[in-house]
Amino acid sequence: MWSGRFLKELDSFADDFNSSIHFDSRMYAQDIKGSIAHASMLAKQGIITESDLAEIIDGLTSILDDINSGKLEIDMAAEDIHMFVESELTKRIGDTGKKLHTARSRNDQVALDIRLYLRDKCEEIVELIKELALTVADKAEENKTVIMPGYTHLQRAQPITFGHQLMAYAMMLSRDVSRIKDAVARMNYSPLGSCALAGTTYNTDRRMVAEKLSFDGICMNSIDGVSDRDFCLELMSAFSILMMHLSRFSEEIILWSSWEFKFVELDDSYTTGSSIMPQKKNSDMAELVRGKTGRVYGDLIALLVALKGLPLAYNKDMQEDKEAIFDSVDTVIMCLKVFCPMVRTMKVKADNMYRAAQGGFINATDLADYLAKKGMPFRSAYKIVGQIVAQCISENCVLDELSLDKYREHSELFEEDLYGEISLETCVSKRISEGGTSVESVEAQVAYIRNELN
Repeated sequence: MWSGRFLKELDSFADDFNSSIHFDSRMYAQDIKGSIAHASMLAKQGIITESDLAEIIDGLTSILDDINSGKLEIDMAAEDIHMFVESELTKRIGDTGKKLHTARSRNDQVALDIRLYLRDKCEEIVELIKELALTVADKAEENKTVIMPGYTHLQRAQPITFGHQLMAYAMMLSRDVSRIKDAVARMNYSPLGSCALAGTTYNTDRRMVAEKLSFDGICMNSIDGVSDRDFCLELMSAFSILMMHLSRFSEEIILWSSWEFKFVELDDSYTTGSSIMPQKKNSDMAELVRGKTGRVYGDLIALLVALKGLPLAYNKDMQEDKEAIFDSVDTVIMCLKVFCPMVRTMKVKADNMYRAAQGGFINATDLADYLAKKGMPFRSAYKIVGQIVAQCISENCVLDELSLDKYREHSELFEEDLYGEISLETCVSKRISEGGTSVESVEAQVAYIRNELN
């Protein structure tokens, strides 16, 4: 490609080191799509003829069809996918193929292809997140009356429903959808026509190309157009947050499926056994999602570090963007595809959840609220209930089992109705505040998520 300037060939090892086709070949469809749009603009502006355009489009379309069918194998000896497509086009249609690169550089071509590729992949990722969020919402609706202990500091805190707990993750996933869509909206501007960095002397129509490729506009500064990778960083940040949510969910599933909790049982299809311990049923899919979260974080940090000291405009360091962002995309898709059916097939052990909720004094707040509703300042009620809990611990009983006489030793406000007020069912059903754990509230949360995502 640059043989006119150089007196000898690139060292074979350096050539391989410089090559990116091993990972950017996945963008062949986007490269061809962008090239067809570019050629159409060149013809409209009179830079190439309509006859040239017809030959170029026919040639590019045949290359795309042949790659898709397997008839044409991408040559891994080529430097990158862009040069492979151009070289193959020239083989097929002769010198007319050499006209395609008029008024563009690989710098803006690469920047265009990666935006097109990521836009396509983000659409797939968003649909997978929606599917998972709606699966979680379905599971929550099925378990809107199942009582379990809610936790803070991994200590039993207050009674909640399993549906309420699940809907917390549905809300996180809904934000992930919004976050990725926002990032795509900022990415959706065409850099093509920026050329190497300074634009071109040809009378091009950048906005026509942008419109043909469904962009919202063009990058308004040609230097920024070829050197910007903010969109990769922003998407990788959104992916990292998504993976953090999946990792937290995985951690809870791992805990819940352990013998110590036994709140859920994962389907055999999403667990593995042990090579030596025949009794084991390991939540390996959830553990792998938790582990792969660090991989996506690493991709983000790697690209941040690669970009942090680069002068404008394009530098070869920026080739490092693709392996990082492609790995993030692949990892996120893989994790989402396994996570959704894992949740869908997960069995809930409602009896075990209820038994766990009966211990740990998780109705203590409701006992304090009982006194507060009878006129006692909450802080005073809080102190008295703390003393009652300490007494129950010393007598090895729970709040429901302490006699009314012993309650009245602490306050005359206690009446027989206190036992109904601190039952787990009452504790859950009376939490009527919007977003809370009552059945009606969980139903409203499920409806909200379905409306948001559908």
